[in-house]
Amino acid sequence: MKQILIITDGCSNVGVSPVMAAAQALREGITVNVAGVIDYGTIGELGSAEIQEIAKAGGGFSQIVGTKQLAQTMQMMTRKTVVQTIQQAVNRELTHILGEGGARHIGELPPAKRAQVVEVMDELTETSPLEIALLIDASASMKPKLPAVEDSIRDLMLSLQSRSGLSRISVFHFPGGRMGEDAVMDIGWTSELDQIKSIFGRLRMKGATPTGPAILQVIDYYRYVTLGEQKDLEESYGKGEGMLGDYVV
Repeated sequence: MKQILIITDGCSNVGVSPVMAAAQALREGITVNVAGVIDYGTIGELGSAEIQEIAKAGGGFSQIVGTKQLAQTMQMMTRKTVVQTIQQAVNRELTHILGEGGARHIGELPPAKRAQVVEVMDELTETSPLEIALLIDASASMKPKLPAVEDSIRDLMLSLQSRSGLSRISVFHFPGGRMGEDAVMDIGWTSELDQIKSIFGRLRMKGATPTGPAILQVIDYYRYVTLGEQKDLEESYGKGEGMLGDYVV
């Protein structure tokens, strides 16, 4: 399962629409979630609207929160997306296995069978491989919120480490450090909490907010995984998207 998790105060102002970019991510099998840490007033209202539209286009969830709630919200959004993705996969399998005349979603199953499927879903929520690309808004308006972002990422990493399935995070920030640079990858795929800690001393909060181009850059990162790495991932995961079939029959 692939996710982009954006932490921003909204109001992108450079490049392609972030809503269009999020829709592109969804077409490529990547869910886009957005945690909005916004200010009050007109700017905050515009930022909130954009945040909701990005998540809707990306098939994910959005939440507007204060800095104190950011860590808990990120964990909640990640789990909700995992559950949603698994449920969608289960429903596809039901249609495939039972045919057009059979149950099309979990709610149509008999109670006993429904309980079995829900149990399997709970198991898969904890065991399915998960990749989250964190995309941090490092524009000037986000500077006061950086400590909360750091705490939230640390808590999210701890939460993912408690899962029995393989979980990996990569971290990007936008805009980049050089003129015209939309986004920068700070850390490639990792499961190590210590690597995440190292990025915050390097962040310089300044500049515009190219959210759309930054999303497209993360899509490219997902898209151009080397064949060798993809093979290693598949061997580590041990299961593909068809893993639900044996459970549902």
